[in-house]
Amino acid sequence: MSSSAPAPHTRETLDRLMPVVYDDLRAIARRQLAMRAGGGTLSTTGLIHEAYLKLAEQSRIAWRDRAHFFALSALAMRHVLVDRAKARLALKREGTAHIVTFDDALVAADSQPEIMVQLSEAIDRLAVEEPRLAQIVDCRFFGGFTDDEIAEALGVTRRTVQRDWAKARMLLRRALEP
Repeated sequence: MSSSAPAPHTRETLDRLMPVVYDDLRAIARRQLAMRAGGGTLSTTGLIHEAYLKLAEQSRIAWRDRAHFFALSALAMRHVLVDRAKARLALKREGTAHIVTFDDALVAADSQPEIMVQLSEAIDRLAVEEPRLAQIVDCRFFGGFTDDEIAEALGVTRRTVQRDWAKARMLLRRALEP
């Protein structure tokens, strides 16, 4: 893995890439929505399009290769889902706090938007101390990637992904439990 940063790409590059990778993005989005209880009102196509808009908002987007692009797309999908959860919370105006564990968050992230927001905040805190662990959580939980796909996207071994996933789960459990 080289230490140089990926070259930035323009929005035009993203526009040319989207038709080529659209079916793969549909598979990622479908997995995301299938993991969410009830699926909400967001369709597979809607999630892809909103993720595209998140990516396109960047003045210059940088990715190393196809796998890295999919990892960035999974992160964009996470942001879309979290933004929608925050909007649902704002509508509910609930004043009650819910105690959440990481395993609860994995199961019910869409049916209870506060869990999605808490999980996202915990991942953001994890990213400050352990950026690769947060990337692995994004790829696995929000992208539905396999260990091999994550390894390719991040330029590490499959075994490293497995060790980091175990560590990330432990740290997120601690962050989410009282």
